[in-house]
Amino acid sequence: MISVFPDLNSRLTGCRGVLVDSNIILDVATQDPVWGEWSARVLSELAERSILMINPVIYAEVSVGYPTIEELDTAVPAAIYRREALPWEAGFLAGQCFVQYRRRGGQRRSPLPDFYIGAHAAVERLGLLTRDAARYLTYFPRITLFSPETTSSSN
Repeated sequence: MISVFPDLNSRLTGCRGVLVDSNIILDVATQDPVWGEWSARVLSELAERSILMINPVIYAEVSVGYPTIEELDTAVPAAIYRREALPWEAGFLAGQCFVQYRRRGGQRRSPLPDFYIGAHAAVERLGLLTRDAARYLTYFPRITLFSPETTSSSN
């Protein structure tokens, strides 16, 4: 099978793991007709070469689709997705990026969770698998993104 990311091994150099955004997990869990297959393929490919991780923000975002914690833990098993705490430094960086976002005219709608996720990847040298690359590319240009927008180029 041809890799979704032809330069995957070089892109993973320097990443101590890959943070998996909630949109990817939900694509697979809901068998999204547009993104489910792509997300499942990329997850599988990354799992073969790196450690997949989630943090409490991602866990919370995914949890809204499950009535019990047991069902949630079945959907995001710890054997596949390593649980990582949010570092304090990521909280500071997320807040600073959110301030920049607001100064640039960004809406209050609730983008702060994305800033926590991006900051966590930046502070801990994690790659980030997401379908929503634009904000991460703008505010965290040094993180290694795995997204539809970055399938053929390195960041």
